[in-house]
Amino acid sequence: MFTGIIEATGVIEEIISNGSNKSFRISSSISGELKADQSVAHNGVCLTVESTHDKGHQVTAVQETLAKTNLEDWKKGDLVNLERCMLMNGRLDGHIVQGHVDTTGECIGKKSLDGSHIYRFQFPKAFTKLIIEKGSISVNGASLTAFDVGPDHFSVAIVPYTFRYTNIGQVDPGSIVNLEFDIVGKYISRILQQ
Repeated sequence: MFTGIIEATGVIEEIISNGSNKSFRISSSISGELKADQSVAHNGVCLTVESTHDKGHQVTAVQETLAKTNLEDWKKGDLVNLERCMLMNGRLDGHIVQGHVDTTGECIGKKSLDGSHIYRFQFPKAFTKLIIEKGSISVNGASLTAFDVGPDHFSVAIVPYTFRYTNIGQVDPGSIVNLEFDIVGKYISRILQQ
C-alpha cells in the first residue's frame, strides 16, 4: 500500500524482454536501500524488486500489467516515479494508493500558470463513477486532487514541488499516464451495484 507521495525518480537503464514479460533495470537514489521481495510503486504500478545492483534495481511486469498500464511504452532513459510502501507508524500525506492501476489516460491539455501548471486528462468512460470533483486520483503514482471532472476527463493543478520532483513535468499532450481511482469510490460503486 502506498500514499501517492513520490519519494524519488528513477531512470530506466535497460529493458529485457522474456516471453510475454518485460524486466526493467532502474537506477535511482533509493535503489541502494531496496531489498529483493519489496514492493515499490513505479509510476503507480506496484512491482516486486527482484534484485539490486550498483545504485539500481530490477523489476518485472507480466502481460496483465503491461496490457493495463503504460509500461509497454517505457523506453531506455525514461524517468519513472518511485515510492516505497507506506509505513504504518507515520502520516498518510496523500491518499490510499494500492499500486493497482485501473487504466491509462491521455494528457489532452497542459497549461503553465505563474508558478503552477494545469493538466487535463481523458480516460475511458467506463470509469466515470469512480471520480468526483475534489476527489483523489493517482496519476503515474502521484496523489493529486481532481477538478473540472466530466464523464471522460478531469483536470489537476500541479504545485512547483510536484512538477520539479516527479516525472509530471515530462508529460505533454498526447502522453499516456497510469491512473488509479480512489479505492473508497471503487468499493462504494461495487456495493451500490448489488
